[in-house]
Amino acid sequence: MRCILALLVLLISLPAMAEEVVLGMSQDQVSISTDFNGDEILIFGAIKRESPISETPMQVIVTVAGPDQQLTVRKKARRFGIWVNTETVEVDAAPSFYAVNTTAPWADTISEVEDLRHHISIPRAIRAVGTESHDSQSFTNAVIRIRKDADAYQLNESSVDFREQTLFRTSVVMPANLTEGNYPTRVFLLRDKQVVSHYETTIAVRKVGLERWLYSLARNQPLLYGLMSLAIAIFAGWGASAAFQALRSQ
Repeated sequence: MRCILALLVLLISLPAMAEEVVLGMSQDQVSISTDFNGDEILIFGAIKRESPISETPMQVIVTVAGPDQQLTVRKKARRFGIWVNTETVEVDAAPSFYAVNTTAPWADTISEVEDLRHHISIPRAIRAVGTESHDSQSFTNAVIRIRKDADAYQLNESSVDFREQTLFRTSVVMPANLTEGNYPTRVFLLRDKQVVSHYETTIAVRKVGLERWLYSLARNQPLLYGLMSLAIAIFAGWGASAAFQALRSQ
């Protein structure tokens, strides 16, 4: 009983968080339909304070991450005139999509220690295990390079508009090839490159309409899905052949 009372006294005596995030979004759900070609989400918010604004300026980082995926990355080399796999790295978890928006250049925003602690940067968001290579970082860099080229990984420095050290806003452009699932969205407040507060919510990405029906059919009734795909392929081939014959007969 004394321990419980002591704990309650300690909790009461702790100061309230000096600064915390109040967040809003233009939408918290993305619907993937047959004509989906990407989306843009506006993320905005304010800093709620229990004390006056500090003279040391604050920075903001916003991240949006897609569902993690397991990847096998292989390195090819030429052996005896042919290309073969020589080294392999198993990537235990790599987000299918990852966007990082900041108020300032990355080097001026956060320290390496804080990045390591919170896994904020793109390289820190990827976990590579089971490597047969002593240079696993080159494999991770290859994944990042490929996904950056596809706009699946984005580092948007100085893209967060921060007004009067209180109001902030930014936008995240999501590509057309999104993976269905929950997308954790995090906001970090930093001062002197140290995280002083953070907030997390979720954006739901879901297939709808025909996309949802085909996705459910492929997962729940793969035999029927395969037969339907085969029938469509046969019909399309027959239709193309018939059209070609009709053109030749004219």
